[in-house]
Amino acid sequence: MFRISHYMREVLEPTPLGPVREPPGPVVIWNLIRRCNLTCKHCYSISADTDFKGELSTAEVLGVMDDLKAFGVPVLILSGGEPLLRPDIFEISQRARDMGFYVGLSTNGTLIDEHNIDAIAAVGYDYVGISIDGVQQTHDRFRRKAGAYDASMRGIRLCRDRGIKVGLRFTLTMDNAPELPGMLELMEQEDVDKFYLSHLNYAGRGNRNRASDVHLNITRDAMDLLFETALLSAERRDGKEFVTGNNDADGVYLLHWVQRYYPDRAEHIAAKLRQWGGNSSGVNIANIDNLGNVHPDTFWWHYNLGNVRERRFSDIWMDTSDPIMHGLKEKPRKIKGRCGKCRYFNICGGNTRVRALQLTGDPWAEDPACYLTEREIRGMNVAPDNDLLPAGVISG
Repeated sequence: MFRISHYMREVLEPTPLGPVREPPGPVVIWNLIRRCNLTCKHCYSISADTDFKGELSTAEVLGVMDDLKAFGVPVLILSGGEPLLRPDIFEISQRARDMGFYVGLSTNGTLIDEHNIDAIAAVGYDYVGISIDGVQQTHDRFRRKAGAYDASMRGIRLCRDRGIKVGLRFTLTMDNAPELPGMLELMEQEDVDKFYLSHLNYAGRGNRNRASDVHLNITRDAMDLLFETALLSAERRDGKEFVTGNNDADGVYLLHWVQRYYPDRAEHIAAKLRQWGGNSSGVNIANIDNLGNVHPDTFWWHYNLGNVRERRFSDIWMDTSDPIMHGLKEKPRKIKGRCGKCRYFNICGGNTRVRALQLTGDPWAEDPACYLTEREIRGMNVAPDNDLLPAGVISG
């Protein structure tokens, strides 16, 4: 995850660099259930409204959580499918909270209503992320269900009104890119806490629909708008957060943005970005699926590292005899093509390996979704065009 708002605050009010802080363990995104009441176009788990056999029992989930805690995992993101379809979701969630995990719930929001909002509030989730793919008809088309938008917005409002930190999750594709300004306006109108833009990753239904991945210039326009919006939010100190995921080139693109509009802050931001280091799949991001299989992240469902029924997660995660885990944990990773030659490799980390694998068959090939130009990856600055400066930005 790339925290745009964090870096915009650093642009406005720089803080000391400080030492690099290594997380005690990986963030674990846990797909507790594969069943879902929707069949979204970009679903990486290819879920459906049917029961899937062999899913972890409540007792097995709680046992794995003991190992995760002992291993130093700080964050659990409970996902699906649709996690609210799992009958024991609140028992699992409460146990996770009681154990001291940061606990997030990733949901399509359609099942949040007046009958379960009290239970959701009682858990005390640190964050509830609800996926919205556009306004009304666009969202319903992506989710393949009429009324899905209204149901999800009801869930957002119920969470917001109960004081639960809630965010909009938006997956950017060619089909819905024009909806981004409206989504940001919706965030403001509904007083939503967080906006997460996910670049389309090539997995599951997302892999089938990769032809609709946004063209590079559309991605750049989207990032420019997010930067401008996050900057204005930071200037207002309104506490809202803007983040992106699944394209670590965002960090390098931000650095070039800062070089244009805040050149006196560029080296400070570059140092902060180097500390971030880019892609951390297989290192600081992990996934457990509904059957207990462990993956380098949620988009590697086709590749199993092991199963928590057979080995402890902690043992699986540290086993570098697996060639993918060995390559992901290497410092620096050995990446080919323009990624390996990029001047900013120590910021991006080579970006998302699963996209390279899906398109070339080689997980260590260059990321085909890097939207930076050759001039940019060589580090050649482009002078600012004052006609293109976003609102609130003063050149130089």
